[in-house]
Amino acid sequence: MQQRKAECGRSTKETNITLSINLDGSGKNLIDTGIPFFDHMLDGFARHGLFDLEVKVIGDLDVDCHHTVEDTGIVLGQAILKALGGKAGIRRYGHFLLPMDEVLALCAIDLSGRPYLKYDAPFTVERLGGLDVEMVREFFYAVSYSAQMNLHLKILDGGNNHHMAEALFKAFGKTLDMATMVEPRIKDVWSTKGTL
Repeated sequence: MQQRKAECGRSTKETNITLSINLDGSGKNLIDTGIPFFDHMLDGFARHGLFDLEVKVIGDLDVDCHHTVEDTGIVLGQAILKALGGKAGIRRYGHFLLPMDEVLALCAIDLSGRPYLKYDAPFTVERLGGLDVEMVREFFYAVSYSAQMNLHLKILDGGNNHHMAEALFKAFGKTLDMATMVEPRIKDVWSTKGTL
């Protein structure tokens, strides 16, 4: 099987990002976004999705965390899409229910080529470490559109806000791993249209 790896970058007046991903990795990662809590979330995504991930971001954190988080989502989505190539032979769909103590998170993905985000996560604080919680949604929105995926995220049972954020990122990793797995019975793209 061809290695499913990609490198992408983004350089603007607001951020400078380099990112690489290996969809068939073991969860090894090296992440530095300048926002330790965000690094922690991306670490959970990579480890539980078994993706090798390297991310280096220099962003305008003197303004706030918005550009850093959103642009990282854009670049991660681009890298996922690039690593998937023509999507032949992948399972396409994934879903996962992830418990984290009192919290239960649901994630579902369709790597359809049609971007859409459905997000329901009732956070009760404004910040977690250096991360504005409203940026959790913006991150996943950016990933879903750049990767051209249909992404559903929902907190079914809430509680501790740290647990809620972490459950979403880990569930996303597990679900993306499932959706990107190779299905040996399928040789082409898994679609009645013949393309994704």
